[in-house]
Amino acid sequence: MAWLYIIFSKQLNKFYVGITQESPEIRLSAHNQGKYGKRKFTATAHDWEIKLTIQCDDYAHATRLEKKIKRMKSRTYIENLMKYEELRDKIVNQTK
Repeated sequence: MAWLYIIFSKQLNKFYVGITQESPEIRLSAHNQGKYGKRKFTATAHDWEIKLTIQCDDYAHATRLEKKIKRMKSRTYIENLMKYEELRDKIVNQTK
């Protein structure tokens, strides 16, 4: 099982889209503790909070979903994903 997660930092006023095979809560804790290195984007803040998680069939599906969202390069698109379940369902089905 894999997860796509979207986290948000109030300090940076930025979203981060990632994937994991562990629980999103464990991954969030690692981001907030800077466990991925000082040079990584998420290490620049320690106030990340989970805004959205999507359970995927497998890691390959999570990867396709992550790439699709990142290609949009749109904060509005991410906010709409959080707001509209039908948009989430559509993108999940498109990337299967």
